This record gives sequence, C-alpha cells and structure tokens, in this order.
Amino acid sequence: MNASARREKHKKELRAEMLNAAREIFSRDGYEGFTMRKLARSVEYSPANIYLYFKDKDEIFDCLVDASFADLLEVLPQPNDASDEDPVSLLKRSLHTYVNFGLSHPNHYQFAFVLRPAGQVRPHKQRAAYESLLLKVRRCIEKKKFRTADVNLAAQALWASVHGITSLLIQRPVFPWVERDKLIRRVIDSAVDGLLVRNPGGTAKEKTE
Repeated sequence: MNASARREKHKKELRAEMLNAAREIFSRDGYEGFTMRKLARSVEYSPANIYLYFKDKDEIFDCLVDASFADLLEVLPQPNDASDEDPVSLLKRSLHTYVNFGLSHPNHYQFAFVLRPAGQVRPHKQRAAYESLLLKVRRCIEKKKFRTADVNLAAQALWASVHGITSLLIQRPVFPWVERDKLIRRVIDSAVDGLLVRNPGGTAKEKTE
C-alpha cells in the first residue's frame, strides 16, 4: 500500500470513528444536545479537525440517517425471480426482519425513524428500504393474495403496524409485555392477514399457487 492509499484509509477510519461517536451523542443527548465540541472531546480531536470532515452537525446527522437506512436495507430479504417462495411469506419475513433490526440496533432505528431536528421540516427522501416494501406488497397484489389494489395504502398500513410495535418495545422496555416474539408475530399476522383475500366462508386465508 502506497502512502496515498494509507492516507485515504486513515481518513476513512477517522471519519467512521467520528460518526460512531456522533451516533452515541445524538442518541444520548438528542439533536439539540449535540455539539461539535462534544464530538471533538469524545474522539479527542480539536473542533477544527472535525470541521475538516463535516461542515456542521446537520451533515453528520444526515450521514447517520443514510447509514441507518443502508444497514436496514442490507438485512431485508429481497424478492428473487428464481424463488418460488410465497409472496405473503416473504412479506411477513421482511416485516419480522424490520422489527428485529430495530430491536437489535435501537440507535440505528432512532436515526432512521424517530430522531428529528426540532422545528425543522425536511423534504421527503424516498428510501430503498421503503421501495423494497412496496415491491413485496405489489407482488402480493399481482398474485391475487390481497383484496386491495392500492399498493401505497397497504404498504403504509403495514409500516405503521411494525413501526408501532418496534418503537413501543424500544421506548417502553420495563412495561410488562407478553412474550416478545409472540407479540411481534401477532402484530404482523394481524396486519398482513387483514389484507388477504377471503375464502368462501368469509375468513382471510393464505392461498398457495
């Protein structure tokens, strides 16, 4: 490795160190409680060095949000045209993955879906993780699994359900919850099964091809 490559590697490692420290400060102190000086003290660098890598705390915050969504997308199962997995089963598996990601990485989840700068309204940014949900819902509709033809309505209803249980379990850890996996499964099954086509008896039923 030549000198230029070593310098670039060192810069990437230092930037990653700063972002990891910043995530902890944001999660602990909130957006308003974060300062560049706190970050500098945490990584034992001068504030001037921090500004060589990031222009302000908004840029750091946005980097962390993007990283959180990227990490979520990486673990989400994706449709495979060569696979014969039932689209409803794939959708449920994805929703379980979403919840488990949030519970296993609460700081990441906070950045992706909870923590926001007070008083700031930022433009919507479409995320690949949400596009993945839309694709799976669309497949369920195309395969005649769902009664609705409204992809966005179904996807947003499902997202609201899993976000709700994920946030509650993260933010209310001392509440006397029932067995966690059973609760998560009930929430997801109720949300998805409510969209399924109904058999002649009037009850929702997963159909196989």
